[in-house]
Amino acid sequence: MSEMRDRMRAGDLYLADDPQLKADNLHAQALLEQYNATRAHDRHQRQTILQDLLGSCGEGVTILPPLRADYGQYIHIGDGTFINYDCILLDVAQIRIGARCQIAPRVSILTATHPVEPQPRALGWESGLPVTLGDNVWLGAGVIVLPGVTIGDNSVIGAGAVVTRDVPADVVAMGNPARVIRPVS
Repeated sequence: MSEMRDRMRAGDLYLADDPQLKADNLHAQALLEQYNATRAHDRHQRQTILQDLLGSCGEGVTILPPLRADYGQYIHIGDGTFINYDCILLDVAQIRIGARCQIAPRVSILTATHPVEPQPRALGWESGLPVTLGDNVWLGAGVIVLPGVTIGDNSVIGAGAVVTRDVPADVVAMGNPARVIRPVS
């Protein structure tokens, strides 16, 4: 592994123009091109590509193309999860999606972040914070989940919400920034 890849995986500042990171990204992009070009009836080919692309992929996972990711290998998806069209998973840190989750169209789960200070940002430094979704989470259309967020089991995030901080289990949250509005039942 390269120093920058080690730094990225540790959550430290790193430079993405590292040759190993570029190679990892190109490998993922080639697999995503294949995946996004599959025909609707070719479920076996889709599953084979997902097994090669993702860090782990549970039984019965369905992801409707197009799918976008940085590396793929840092994404882990539990059994029975459904991801609708046009999902963006920026995985410079781990993305863990639990079992039986429902992810609506145009959801973005983002782990990448940049320094607030202008000097290191101008030099290209960046970092990542992991994102975790518990089991049976539902993200409505257009939800954006920001770096470092954990969403607890059974929670529902309303369409268009921007999740900037952790959401506990068994609640409905919505808005920008997302706020808990009630329990799920």
